[in-house]
Amino acid sequence: MRIGIVGAGALGTLFGHRLASDNDVLLLEQRPDVVDAVRRNGLRVDGESRPARATGEPRELFDVQVLFVFVRATDTLRALRPFAAQLSPATAIVSLQNGLGNEEAIKTSLGSTIPLVIGATTESALTVAPGEVQRVGDGTTVLGSAGASPEGCNRVVRLLVDAGFAASAAYDIRPHLWGKLIANAAINPVSALLDRPNGIVLTDEYAGEVARSLAQEAATVANAMRIPLPFSDPWSYVRTIVEQTAELDNSMLFDLRSGARTEVDFINGAVVAAGRRAAVPTPYNETLTALVKARERAVRTSAAR
Repeated sequence: MRIGIVGAGALGTLFGHRLASDNDVLLLEQRPDVVDAVRRNGLRVDGESRPARATGEPRELFDVQVLFVFVRATDTLRALRPFAAQLSPATAIVSLQNGLGNEEAIKTSLGSTIPLVIGATTESALTVAPGEVQRVGDGTTVLGSAGASPEGCNRVVRLLVDAGFAASAAYDIRPHLWGKLIANAAINPVSALLDRPNGIVLTDEYAGEVARSLAQEAATVANAMRIPLPFSDPWSYVRTIVEQTAELDNSMLFDLRSGARTEVDFINGAVVAAGRRAAVPTPYNETLTALVKARERAVRTSAAR
């Protein structure tokens, strides 16, 4: 199949590498060093290289059969606008992005009737060099329809399974999206603000207490919205994710270090917004959202001097 991947970060590289074993994979990336590296060396995961193509021109992906979206939630609208009215109506769009709001952003860019598949993945990878990552543990991926037919969703699942991923389909994807949201809301801002890998929330009692409170608060919002979470104890679930990714610097930490806008509005901010709709107080998530934004501003101010 002709597969397009928008965003050649850690997960885009990992999924692209696996999919390239039996498919024609083309990555869209705005960083010239990444494009050049993929053109020279292909995609590398754990030292294994597979041929793939890369480009900075969206039009080169207009004829793909499946389009995976791996950009930050903050970049979804910008990245997909060039594809409006350019893709075949049969092209499946697949989002495995962090946070909430990606479905709405994709449909704003491409139309409300597109065959969209959204999902949650616990796959993780550490960037070693442009176009090269190390896989972190063995993750799982759950997909659900946000406009795609059941058959279309199952085709994407089979595509991932054939590429070596542990993937499955869910009738209702919301519990899985909220499960991942709770983990990200608990881990990412605490690790990012402390400038430490994810494991800090297990090795430092104060960091752990904040992370536990964030997770419990987000789970309370989900319960108020009658979303059946895929676990009974949110903190135990978060601990499991941290144990698998203890040495990993998460994306929010990367963004703060680089002075980029973080996804906090789509993670902790999404919990706050949902809490307001459900009349559930969210003081921990409100506070961490504000602190991350303050840190973003401080980094930008320092860089401008």
